[in-house]
Amino acid sequence: MLSTWKADHWALAVCITAGTLLCIALIMEYALFLSPCPLCMMQRIWLALTGLLAYASLAHNPRWGIYPLLGAISAIVGAGFSVRQLWLQSLPKDQIPACGPDLSYMLEAFPLSDVIAAMASGTGDCAEISWSLLGISIPGWLLLFFGALLAMNVMQIRQGSRA
Repeated sequence: MLSTWKADHWALAVCITAGTLLCIALIMEYALFLSPCPLCMMQRIWLALTGLLAYASLAHNPRWGIYPLLGAISAIVGAGFSVRQLWLQSLPKDQIPACGPDLSYMLEAFPLSDVIAAMASGTGDCAEISWSLLGISIPGWLLLFFGALLAMNVMQIRQGSRA
């Protein structure tokens, strides 16, 4: 069945997956009161960008390879941030970096370049595992979904080149 999907089906699947994951992130933040760390916010940004690129693909032309190519790149970058957070979570307690200030405070008090650097490298609060399902933490699940989004973008490229 999946082999008969066209490029627009794959783009729609990326949009739905990214949108669903972003909704789950908001539910976890506002209903479960799980405050996102800077690396979590970076993963959200790259997840949203992956979904927006798929949406742009649907709005413009799903068969053009540039949108899914950029979507695949953004999924790879997002997966890199997931790997970084998983690495921080695996560190022994004495090697975890110091916790930084709250993200909203950093946006008010620091230049944007410092905020982006802190978001990209992560802080000690990024090493805290606040929630897990089946023994897999949030960045672990996101890594799996970034892999799935990458595969969907690759399939969109393949199906678009056949049309």
